[in-house]
Amino acid sequence: MKWACLLLCYPNHNLTFQNLKLPNHVHHCIQLPISSTQFIILSKIHPTFPLPSFSLSSFSLNFSSSSNRHHLHFPLFSIKIIMAAAAAVTAAVSLPSSKSSSLPTRTSVVFPERISFTKRFLYTKNVCVGGEVVSIKAQVTTEAPAKVVKESKKNEEGVVVNKFKPKNPYTGMCLLNTKITGDDAPGETWHMVFSTEGEVPYREGQSIGVIPDGIDKNGKPHKLRLYSIASSALGDFGDSKTVSLCVKRLVYTNEQGEIVKGVCSNFLCDLKPGSEVKITGPVGKEMLMPVDPNATIIMLGTGTGIAPFRSFLWKIFFEKHEDYKFNGLAWLFLGVPTSSSLLYKEEFEKMKEKAPENFRLDFAVSREQTNEKGEKMYIQTRMAQYAEELWELLKKDNTFVYMCGLKGMEKGIDDIMVSLAERDGIVWADYKKQLKKAEQWNVEVY
Repeated sequence: MKWACLLLCYPNHNLTFQNLKLPNHVHHCIQLPISSTQFIILSKIHPTFPLPSFSLSSFSLNFSSSSNRHHLHFPLFSIKIIMAAAAAVTAAVSLPSSKSSSLPTRTSVVFPERISFTKRFLYTKNVCVGGEVVSIKAQVTTEAPAKVVKESKKNEEGVVVNKFKPKNPYTGMCLLNTKITGDDAPGETWHMVFSTEGEVPYREGQSIGVIPDGIDKNGKPHKLRLYSIASSALGDFGDSKTVSLCVKRLVYTNEQGEIVKGVCSNFLCDLKPGSEVKITGPVGKEMLMPVDPNATIIMLGTGTGIAPFRSFLWKIFFEKHEDYKFNGLAWLFLGVPTSSSLLYKEEFEKMKEKAPENFRLDFAVSREQTNEKGEKMYIQTRMAQYAEELWELLKKDNTFVYMCGLKGMEKGIDDIMVSLAERDGIVWADYKKQLKKAEQWNVEVY
């Protein structure tokens, strides 16, 4: 007769044994993976030994032989399984022999608290033990795992999402619409303020949708376009009753030589004060500010990607809040093609004058500036000048990077980080995944 002892470990957890002592009758110790659940099988005990036992410091097994059935009893006080709030585990092991077909052994581990259970699948595996095939079957019943609520590092408490949807948008009014790029800039960018009367409760880092007037070529209403909010939650007027956007007018020539105008961007840039605008949202939690007032916030923006960072910086440097006073470092990198394309330059310079110890400001003007090698000054080129300092900041758990703008910027920034990480023997792609998981690397590109 052969018998097997089956112990169950939960996925992603460990069963810890210390000072394992096996009797001489145990000939084999096999570890067998089955699907995502792991089983440890101790097999082939001499059949004439009726009551073998062994201990694992704080764990013991006692089993008796009666025909082909075996019962394993695990004393409550001696069990140490690393998992959260488990209530019970039940497994069935089938041990066929060449002479008889036995009923499955049932092995139970019972914990003090009884909690509701969820049935799992029946696992089957044939194993070669001592030259014989043993069929292992296990139907696992376990407590549904308790949901672990991850505490966010961002200011998510009370955040409202999708209060207004496309079928029932909020109708606001344009209060202000001003071009904020110079006449010689490659393209127009406008700053606009809409009234919300406090009905669109957004947070810094969120976006709103805009549904332009008119119908598309199929005779249907235009689809909404999302825009990052460029104002703090208090709004440009400080009364929590407005929302601001930073929008570049999209105009380009297609392959046929035809001039194409972006539907929503041109609708917005052409708005006159007093005009109505249909608003949806707010949406998004990816770009929310960190809760920690002592955090280092590194902001990487190109063009209108400056919008969420203006909202951050207004809250940090232009407003007073009873529950928030920034004592960390805010570092803004802004990349644009020409000096006349620099957005909100005067505002940011005032912030720097007001809090020189807490705010650093670096512009990258690609068509006018070069580095020491004569290369065009893109945002990643400017960052490379501070590579060592940035890398040291990225190693800290209170540094948060936010990236917003055109998709192309992400690759350029990754290229810098790859070489920096390699110096410390770190694979940047893996490290960036860790940063994202920790909410310290946040990207919104378009």
